[in-house]
Amino acid sequence: MKSVALPLIALIAFAGYTISVMLQAEQSLLDFGISLMSQPDTAQVVIDLYLLATLAGIWMYQDARKRGQSGLSVVPYLLVTAIFVSIGPLLYLVVRGLQERKNSVSAAQEV
Repeated sequence: MKSVALPLIALIAFAGYTISVMLQAEQSLLDFGISLMSQPDTAQVVIDLYLLATLAGIWMYQDARKRGQSGLSVVPYLLVTAIFVSIGPLLYLVVRGLQERKNSVSAAQEV
């Protein structure tokens, strides 16, 4: 459970905050993105975030392959990452941790 707790707390907190902000937003997500990219200072931050998101996507793909999963198994996480950036990798960490826990419990029961 230790490997799931921190990403789960971060996922719940940040997803909750994101939903709250989106419900109060006065413009669409697309309009917000366009306005961010219209100024060099905010565009730099957006580019930086998406560079980190790309690196996280590469890591998720490589991690899934290393664990014997199909590269396609990370597509849902990559789609979430493309829209909400950090929620995708956090969700991946939570699901991966829960799968590891399930596998270790199953292995212990077989012994």
